[in-house]
Amino acid sequence: MKSITSIVAALAVTATFSFAAEKPAAPAAAAPAADAAKKPKVDPEEAFKKLDGNGDKSVTLEEFNAKGPGKKDPAKGEEMFKKKDKDSDGKLTLEEFKGGGKKKK
Repeated sequence: MKSITSIVAALAVTATFSFAAEKPAAPAAAAPAADAAKKPKVDPEEAFKKLDGNGDKSVTLEEFNAKGPGKKDPAKGEEMFKKKDKDSDGKLTLEEFKGGGKKKK
C-alpha cells in the first residue's frame, strides 16, 4: 500500500511539472493570432461620408440603418442614432457623429 501511494504521488508531481511547463507557451503562441484579428481603426469622417447617401452632409436614421450599425439590428441602430443625435432633429451632423456634439437647449 505504501509503494502504491508513493507511485501515485510521484506521478502527480510529474504531471504537475509537465503541465506547468506547457502553460506559458500557449498564450505566447496565441498572441500573434489575436493581433491578426484586430480591425484597423476607421476614420470617422470617412465612415460618415459612406453613411451620407445623398451627400447633404447629414445622416438620417434611414441612412444610418441602411448602411451602418442598424443594418443588422434596426432597433439597436435606432438607439445608437438617438444617443448620437444631441439636438434631436432626426439628423446626425459630422460633429454629432464623431461624438463631439453638444446638446442644444
